[in-house]
Amino acid sequence: MGMLAWAMMGLAIWHFTIFLPDRFWGGIVGAFVGALVGAIVVGLLISGLTVPGRDDTDVLTVLYAVPGALAGIAAVYLEGARRESAGS
Repeated sequence: MGMLAWAMMGLAIWHFTIFLPDRFWGGIVGAFVGALVGAIVVGLLISGLTVPGRDDTDVLTVLYAVPGALAGIAAVYLEGARRESAGS
């Protein structure tokens, strides 16, 4: 259940990328992948490499995904901006 919560939080944060210029590596799909992978990886790291079950999932567990989703989006954005400036 914790994995589902992390993925949904990554998806929710990904929706805000429409307000940024499209310089993501892979476009909006790249931003989607970055948000999901970042949210899940950081959620796993913070929870001690275990996925919380249904009874162990609470609001704090869901918030574990926020820094990961933001970091994943930032990494994909920076890589896309770097490739765009190198191609010019």
